[in-house]
Amino acid sequence: MEAAEAGSLLGGGGIVHSHSAAVFPAAAVATPLLLDIAQQGHPAARDTALGLVDEALSSYPHAEYTRVTTPYGTAVPICCAIADHLRAHTVLLAGLGKRGRALLADAAEHWRFEIRECVADGDDTAAFGALAGSFPGGVHTTELHLAGDIAVLDEVALEYPPVEGSLEACLRVMGRRPANCRPAPPCSQRNAVNACTDQLHDRAEAELLRTPDSSNP
Repeated sequence: MEAAEAGSLLGGGGIVHSHSAAVFPAAAVATPLLLDIAQQGHPAARDTALGLVDEALSSYPHAEYTRVTTPYGTAVPICCAIADHLRAHTVLLAGLGKRGRALLADAAEHWRFEIRECVADGDDTAAFGALAGSFPGGVHTTELHLAGDIAVLDEVALEYPPVEGSLEACLRVMGRRPANCRPAPPCSQRNAVNACTDQLHDRAEAELLRTPDSSNP
């Protein structure tokens, strides 16, 4: 009963509003605390905590309250911040059965790519770095976060996926060639995902994030 009462308060406007399927920025801060409860708390508290996290990840934010500050960005969509907390607790969630694995699968759709180097390739840019989550097939619109600024990239596709046990990947940014990118290496080297990670040109942290849309929170 105590777990149900606490869950009702958090689900009725604390971090989400269940009746309107709305999520508030506080959910991004609350997620690691709820996951700690899921790990250490009573089974009823665990179920309540996981239910709140699930609801937060799948709900829509109110206008003008859609983003939060994280260690890797100052304007990160709430859903992406929650997904990162879930990935940080992969071992815990994987051990909680079907519900935990379902949360991890949902979190994978909110991917993030840390750019470590970019290479000019024709009219495009090959971006090498680490992929968190699963980049979907096809060409997608994404957000580029760099030094506090956000730019929209209209056409981004997965060039080389991570190999097993690694996060290293390559994305192709179509029709965009930044001036500070060096020319592409020979074709024989481009077949390796990490071919161009030997010397970084730009040490500024840059992030590509899935762009939220109205049809998929």
